[in-house]
Parts: sequence; structure tokens; C-alpha cells
Amino acid sequence: MSSTDVSTNSSTDGVPTYMGGGDPAGRFTDYCPAWMDNLADDVTVEGSLLDGAVQGADPVRTFIGTIRTMYDGQEYNYAGPWGDNSFLEDYTAQVRGEPIGCVALVTRNAAGQTQHIAANYRPRSSLLLLPACWARSSPAPPLASNSSPARPETDNRFRIPSSKRSEAGA
Repeated sequence: MSSTDVSTNSSTDGVPTYMGGGDPAGRFTDYCPAWMDNLADDVTVEGSLLDGAVQGADPVRTFIGTIRTMYDGQEYNYAGPWGDNSFLEDYTAQVRGEPIGCVALVTRNAAGQTQHIAANYRPRSSLLLLPACWARSSPAPPLASNSSPARPETDNRFRIPSSKRSEAGA
């Protein structure tokens, strides 16, 4: 088994991209995700912020829009096609002055609509700031008043019915 010298193979010299260690020339700030304009009626979003999934075009739009209001600046390191039916985004931002990064995989259905979004945040310490920001966000997020992004199972609007979980890949 051979070892890999990360320091010579990494464009970030060992600094995580959420710390701004990536190539600034490769970032763009005027990006607007076109996949948001073509959501399937039963689109789902899941990820490290959620225990469960948000389902439905309007709830997903509201959920993503609310998350984006919590960011202080947002810079995309990469946004582009991934395979035949997917799109990948890698971006960084700040939440309450702390760096946060997200990699989102967007999967399209046969009709070309956004069917599923998997969003995974890093580092964990910044991820844990989002529920507190969520509770203070205005307008109110699309979760029940006794819910938080980390506990959507108390609000059935944001759950994939168990009969649909295998279809959605959950």
C-alpha cells in the first residue's frame, strides 16, 4: 500500500476550502443556481443539517432560501455538471463570523427537474451554529414552532412517507 503526499497534491496546501484556502481565481460570486427554477413537485432535500428530509417544491425553496439568509457572503468554488443527471456545488460562506463550507449534490429526474438535493456542511462547529440562527431567522422558517432544522421529524410536512423512502433513495 503506497502513501500519498497530500501537501504536494493539494491546491489548498492543507488549508480547508471553508477557511478560504482555495484558489481565489477559481471562485465566483455572481452565480445563481438554475436548478432552483426547475424543482419537481416532490423534490427532497437532506443533509448534515437535517434529521430526515424536507419534501415539496415550496418547502424546499423556503428551506434553502432561509439557509442562504444566514450566510454572510457566499462564494462558489465549483458549480457544474456531475455525471449524466447530477449537478455539484461547492461553496463557502460565514455564519456569525465563522467559516462554513457546503458541498451539494443535485440530482435531476428523467424530465430534467431537480428531484433530490443532498447538502453536507463542514466544519461541524459551524454546522452547529445554523440551528441557533434558524430559530432567530425572519421570516419564520418552514418548520413547526417546536421544530429545528436538526429535528424536522416533528413536522410531517417535511418527512418522506415510509412508502416513498425507497423511491427517494432514503
